[in-house]
Amino acid sequence: MSTSKSAADDPVDQLRRAADELETAQQRVAEFGEADLRQLADAYEEFTGILGRYEEPATGDGDFQKFIEFQGRVETFVEELPEDILLREAFEESDDHLQQRRLSESDFEHVREQLSPVADLVARLTDREDARDEYERARKQVRDRLREVRECIDDLERLQRLGGADLTAPTERLREPVERYDERVTDAFTEFKQEASARAVLDFLDRTAVYPLVPFQPPPADLKSYVDSHPPGTKSIPELLEMADYSRSKLDHYVDDPAALTQSVGTQQTYLRRLDGEPLTVGWPPPAAEELRWRCQELTAVVNRFAPDVVESLRAVERLPRETAYNRLRDSAVAEAELTDEERDRLTSGAVADELATRREERERLADALDEFSER
Repeated sequence: MSTSKSAADDPVDQLRRAADELETAQQRVAEFGEADLRQLADAYEEFTGILGRYEEPATGDGDFQKFIEFQGRVETFVEELPEDILLREAFEESDDHLQQRRLSESDFEHVREQLSPVADLVARLTDREDARDEYERARKQVRDRLREVRECIDDLERLQRLGGADLTAPTERLREPVERYDERVTDAFTEFKQEASARAVLDFLDRTAVYPLVPFQPPPADLKSYVDSHPPGTKSIPELLEMADYSRSKLDHYVDDPAALTQSVGTQQTYLRRLDGEPLTVGWPPPAAEELRWRCQELTAVVNRFAPDVVESLRAVERLPRETAYNRLRDSAVAEAELTDEERDRLTSGAVADELATRREERERLADALDEFSER
C-alpha cells in the first residue's frame, strides 16, 4: 500500500509554516497589547455600526431629524471615547468631517478611509485568529497523516509477517477440525430451520443477542410478535414462507387473519430466506488464538441450545491452540489464503521492507512534529 506525499503536500512543512505565521501574528498583537486592541476593535465596530445605520437617512435629501440625531450620536460617541484609546485622533477627524450642514455618500466614504488605520490595527486580532485556525488545521493534518502512516505500518508489518510464513506447513491440522465443525453446525442449523417451529427459531435468534461474537441479525420486532402470538407461529419457517406466497383467497382457508400474516411475514421473506448457519461457523482461515477462545465459548453456549451433539466438534476446534503450533499454522493458512501474487513479488523484491522503513521514519517525524508544535 503506497501512501507517499509530494514535498508540496508535506504536512510537517505546512505545520512549521503555520507555526511561523501564528508567531508573527501573535507578535503583531503583542506590539500594541491585547487589551488595547480589543478596546479599539469594540469602538471601531460600534462606530462603523452607527455609520451603517444612518448613512442612507442622513445623506442628500433624507430625514433631517435623523441627520441631526446622527451627528449627535457621532459627537457623543467620540467625546466618550477613553483618552488613551489607540488612534483616537482618527475618530476625532471623522467626527469633524461629519459635522457639516449637508452630507453625501462621498463623505461617508471619506470617513471610512480616515478610519482605515483603525481597521488595519483591528485586523491584527482577526489575523491572529485566522493564523491560529490555520495552525490547528495544520496540526490536524499531521495527526491525520500520522494515523494513516500507522495504519500503513500495521498493514506492512502484517504483510511482512505473512511473507515469513511457512507455506509448506501442515495447515490441514487446523483445516480439518474447523471444516468438520463448520459443516456440521451449518447442516444442523439448516435442519433446525426446516423442522422447528418459526416461534422456536426466532426465539433462539432473539436469545443470541447477548453473544456479540455470534452475529445473527435479530428478528424484526413485528415478525417476532406475530409468530409469538398467532397460530401460524407453530409452523416451520419453510411452511410460513409458502403460506406468505398464497393468494388472499387461498390464505383465507388456512388462517383467521390473512392480513396480519401478509403484513408480518410477507414483508420479511428476505430475512427468513437468508437465515443460515454462517454466524455459527469459525471460518477459514480461523481467527487468532485469543479470539478463537472467546468465540468458541460463546458458540458452545449457543450451539448447545439447538444441536448439542455438534458441540463435541466445536471443542475439538477450541483445543487447537493448546494441541498444535496454532500461531505458526494459522500464519501459514492466512498467507496461503490472502497473499496475492503482487504482494509476494513485493516481498521477494524487498519493496515491502523498503516501504516499511520509510513509513517508520515518517511516523517518527510526524510524532516529533506534534510534540514540537503543541496546541496553542
